[in-house]
Amino acid sequence: MSDLVFIAFPSEQKAEEVRDKVLAMQKDYLIELGDAVVAVKDANGRIKLNQLMNTTAAGALSGALWGTLIGLIFLNPLLGTALGAGAGALSGKLTDVGINDNFMKDAAGALQPNTAGLFLLVRKMTTDKVLADLKGVGGTVVRTSFDETKEAALREALAGCAEAEAKVKPAA
Repeated sequence: MSDLVFIAFPSEQKAEEVRDKVLAMQKDYLIELGDAVVAVKDANGRIKLNQLMNTTAAGALSGALWGTLIGLIFLNPLLGTALGAGAGALSGKLTDVGINDNFMKDAAGALQPNTAGLFLLVRKMTTDKVLADLKGVGGTVVRTSFDETKEAALREALAGCAEAEAKVKPAA
């Protein structure tokens, strides 16, 4: 069973940085993700989702290939390519892989303007090593399907650096 985690960050760059860090952990087989999406809320309150995979482009490419092959059969490969690319792009646009886009947009509505959030669909993870790698990256856990102990450990790991810096900085 997969777990869903939504972490808020003060900027899009920070959310992207943490996503890259988690993807690097996936390459080391410390975590297995079903999806990792950065949601950005702009100053006007509009929400943009930065998906890992662009299904529209992938659909257009696949459709163009198949359209060309079918077009060759009917002696009109250019028309086949154009129709195939259009149909593939439409199919890709309507395809939703991983976390439901409408759910992410609704949940990201809780973000403050000009901030971002990271959605992670975690299939499996080596909890102690992942939390150690995430120690001090910042961010606030907004929602999670973890049990209470895992969620508390995640909150503690994310806040680790901020607390350490607060202890080191002298009071002005």
